[in-house]
Amino acid sequence: MIPAVQTTSRATERSSYPLDAVDYRLVESEADRERIYRLRYDAYLREGAIMPNSEGRVTDDFDESPHSWIFGVYLDGELASSIRISVATPEHQASPSVNVFPDILKPELAAGKTIVDPTRFVADPSREKRYPELPYLTVRLGYVACAYFNADIGLATVRAEHQAFYRRVFLQRPLCEPRLFPGLVKPVGLMAADYLSVRERIYERYPYFRSSFFERRKLFERGQQPVEEASVLTLPQFPFAQATIAPRS
Repeated sequence: MIPAVQTTSRATERSSYPLDAVDYRLVESEADRERIYRLRYDAYLREGAIMPNSEGRVTDDFDESPHSWIFGVYLDGELASSIRISVATPEHQASPSVNVFPDILKPELAAGKTIVDPTRFVADPSREKRYPELPYLTVRLGYVACAYFNADIGLATVRAEHQAFYRRVFLQRPLCEPRLFPGLVKPVGLMAADYLSVRERIYERYPYFRSSFFERRKLFERGQQPVEEASVLTLPQFPFAQATIAPRS
């Protein structure tokens, strides 16, 4: 398994529960996958985004795709949140959002563009209350992916009530009316931004979204030999906007 990439931060604006360390872990083992699938189920069920099922888990075919990467975000060694990053290219024109919004996204792929498609963002509510930075730390992985894969377009598929966060943080805009994803009972809208045109503005506002080549390689290159120590990336302090980020598609 690829070693975790450790992210450290000093949160001077908080006197309690400082964010000492966050581990991004690429999920590869079956045991870790099951933990993620059950976290998704609990989060979606709590939000009323799915109907109950007897398995108590949420998964789909894209979890097994070689063009998808599932990450667990760990605080103090405990799973706090998760996100899946899928990448669609002209050669591999499939991702969760491409399948639901083909009329909008397939012409972009036909034009030769690369699309980074983060989905399945879920968080443990108890951890999210203690660490208001958690949504930023989790969605940051989408921006790390954009840098690694030289993306042209970064996506977000979110419900209407959460679009303001993505508009503010990623300068994304909605492209169409919300639609239903397979397995969900609440529709989500498609938002997107031209990564290259907004990248520097976002880095200026949120400098910790930057990533090193070493971090990107450790997160997205599969099948590497383990190293003795994980990389450590020291980040500026986090913003503390009290945005509530609910589970995504």
